Amino acid sequence: MSANVRSLRYLLGWLIAGTRGGPTRAKIIIALKESPQNANQLATLLKMDYKTMRHHLEVLEKNKMLTLIGDRYGATYFLSQTLEDNYAIFEEISSKIGKK
Repeated sequence: MSANVRSLRYLLGWLIAGTRGGPTRAKIIIALKESPQNANQLATLLKMDYKTMRHHLEVLEKNKMLTLIGDRYGATYFLSQTLEDNYAIFEEISSKIGKK
């Protein structure tokens, strides 16, 4: 396993399984895999508070799991190429946290 894959596995483990917000972030990633959306669309889809959604999106973006296209309210979130390329690692980790 390359160092990049190992560090990505560690990072995803922390983002998804190692924090209280992990299950929420997993739901966001799954929703964005289906189709890119903006924060408001995601908040509506996942029945979450908009500010909470923004927080999770910022955490995922800061950790290079998401790519943002556009600006301000209409900005659309996509899975980053790294996450797309390694989606199986995400699935393996998210399967362990138990579906909530």
